[in-house]
Amino acid sequence: MKITTLGLTACLAAAPAHAEEVSIALDWTLNTNHIGLIVARENGYFAEAGLEVDILPYSDTASTALLAAGVVDFAYMTALGFISAKAGGADITALWVTMQREAGRLVYNSDNTEISRPADLQGKTYAGFGSAWEDALISTMIVADGGTPVYDTVTLGTGAYEALATGAVDFTLEVATWEGVNSELLGRDQSHFLYADYGVPEPQGGYIGARSAMIETDPDTVNAFMDATARGYAWAADNPQEAAEILIEAGDFPNEELVRGSMRVIDEGGHLTDGTTSVGWIDEDRLTAMARFLYDSGVLRGTDGQPLVWPGDVSDWFDQSWMTD
Repeated sequence: MKITTLGLTACLAAAPAHAEEVSIALDWTLNTNHIGLIVARENGYFAEAGLEVDILPYSDTASTALLAAGVVDFAYMTALGFISAKAGGADITALWVTMQREAGRLVYNSDNTEISRPADLQGKTYAGFGSAWEDALISTMIVADGGTPVYDTVTLGTGAYEALATGAVDFTLEVATWEGVNSELLGRDQSHFLYADYGVPEPQGGYIGARSAMIETDPDTVNAFMDATARGYAWAADNPQEAAEILIEAGDFPNEELVRGSMRVIDEGGHLTDGTTSVGWIDEDRLTAMARFLYDSGVLRGTDGQPLVWPGDVSDWFDQSWMTD
């Protein structure tokens, strides 16, 4: 059965009558980052854990805000979203991270002969998305390559990709496992620079978290949800194309080849598991490096608009004790 609304909970015949209802908010519209959640639902892992999971559709309210406010039990969060919320005092804790490798990259048209290195971006036009993180990232890359971080910015949101394709702008940022795949399907000839090659720490991406209070007062539910989620992502890592078909059946994708291609890139690029790190495992060193970069870059600011001060330690920002239970 085709599910076209994420807010609809799965109707699984195996679900027990006393299933506990929990909810998770997504960071964006349904995509392959969320593959393990959908697999866990459709393969019955949540039902086997005694849970009925409501995967809420993306809304204008950030998933971190919904979680911090207690509107949902869990949230899928971008690395920037989680770090920003936590640094701002949100009482939330990360339990999981999806992407073991950075999927983001800076892209430009291959036929743009004026760009061959990040320093060449000086004086060019960037199509952006409106966050302070973007300037910190791009400026760091340009400076690391010996350039001066002076460039023009037009905020276009998802319109950035069409603007780049038509040559209206010179460069933008994309996620290789989604927009990058879409560009390939559209036959666009584009080149890219990787953030980590030019002074930006490589983070993990796609955190799943809960309120700290829930972890303390209802560990059984947290453990059950996370165990089933881990099963879903592990199955997807082992069966990427089968997982893609499950996601396609559960969602409403205008281009199903984008989903299949995305899972191929995720698999070939070792994004869910790089062979040395367990699926979902949070690397404290990488979390620390990215958080420190955001603090030092002045991206993280308090309600007064002033840059936040590095706390010295982020080891209490995450809890993966459920993995060893």
